[in-house]
Amino acid sequence: MKLWKKLVTAGLIASMSIGLLAGCGGGEKKKEEAPKQAASQQAPANNGGKLKINFPTAGAAGALYAVGAAITNNWNQTVPSVNASSQASAGGIANLNMVSDGEAQVSIAISSNAYQCLNGTDSFKDHAYKDLKAIAGLYMNPNQVVATDKSGINSLADIKGKKFAVAAAGSSVYNEANAHLTTVGMKFPDDLDAQLIGFAAAADMLQNGTIDGAWIMSGAPAAAVSQALASGCHLVNIDDNTMADLKKNYPWYAPYTIKAGTYPNQKEDVKTSAIKMVMFCRGDLPEQVVYDLTKSFWTNIEKLGKAQKNLKGLKPEDAVKDISNMPLHPGAAKYYKEIGVLK
Repeated sequence: MKLWKKLVTAGLIASMSIGLLAGCGGGEKKKEEAPKQAASQQAPANNGGKLKINFPTAGAAGALYAVGAAITNNWNQTVPSVNASSQASAGGIANLNMVSDGEAQVSIAISSNAYQCLNGTDSFKDHAYKDLKAIAGLYMNPNQVVATDKSGINSLADIKGKKFAVAAAGSSVYNEANAHLTTVGMKFPDDLDAQLIGFAAAADMLQNGTIDGAWIMSGAPAAAVSQALASGCHLVNIDDNTMADLKKNYPWYAPYTIKAGTYPNQKEDVKTSAIKMVMFCRGDLPEQVVYDLTKSFWTNIEKLGKAQKNLKGLKPEDAVKDISNMPLHPGAAKYYKEIGVLK
């Protein structure tokens, strides 16, 4: 199982070089993995005795990359016991795989994927990581359906038969497209000309008109969407009926509005669906370390919000809501009890 996870993770991260954006799989720990787990919590010799925190994010064209950089930079400035570093990754599912495998200690993904990893369902079937813990629920991560003005795509149903980017097969983005397009009656991916490319490549192809549209899931504003909407593209509404149908099978979805003016040439509000992002960690991280990380994050949230728009306006009382019933790390729970968010 361990070899399988390593191969999947390596393949997914390698796929970023050709524009693929997300990975798959986490796995249950075996006894022979204990040395690796211990190593993940020991600082390298050149690290001054500090605990190394690896924090994978996503592709550089997505908002999550900047979010991770802002958070780790803050921790390095305010938590003396750690040396935190963010890096590009293949996205949420791969992030969960890396944390479960001990190759990373902290990361972010949509709460639905975290739930699946914790419980061994969907992309994580038979490969649960039962010791996954939440640090904080963050911001809502919206689906952003982009189409060229010439494509004739003005609803999800219009995507049928179109040349449409859906990221890597099995990725978070691919699964989002699958859930939504299946909900509106399409056979996915057979009913469209699916392009397995990531955000950056999709933005370029939208700009030059070589694809009709792309499915992008990222905090708004996202660089790839800005590029596309500045070049003869528009966002597609996900209507209320589709939202209601989605929630029947996927209760973690929430309605979300991308406000007019968020992107170039966006003159009207756009309705879409969203899932909350959650920052999570390995359960075996020391309680005091996670307490310090959690406290630093919320103590400096105003500064973080100025550095990265997706973190602006976050409140600690919302950190324990809409996180798919993930258990909090004891260190995080200690902080939330200290400030009165938890009893």
